Amino acid sequence: MSAAVLMYTTAVCPYCIRAESFLRSKGVSEIEKIRVDLDPPRRLEMMEKTGRRTVPQIYVGDRHIGGYEDLVALDRAGNLAPLLNGSAGGASGREGSVG
Repeated sequence: MSAAVLMYTTAVCPYCIRAESFLRSKGVSEIEKIRVDLDPPRRLEMMEKTGRRTVPQIYVGDRHIGGYEDLVALDRAGNLAPLLNGSAGGASGREGSVG
């Protein structure tokens, strides 16, 4: 079973496009995208949950990954695949704030 992936995004966001492409290259077929440029209350939700104002903000399951560079760093550390596969173990590294 694979973990759900959620990404806060905007229409014009090069790092969002890169993050989506990167996730797809890792076998992720479904990404729930929340367009914060079209839905200001969702932007506020994103900022409250993550403590960040920039996009993308990516979640794998219930874990806040951060942005594109955080996603790539997690993969380089060998901790992205276990998260994407729904495995809770072996995922050390940057923990995001949850609200």
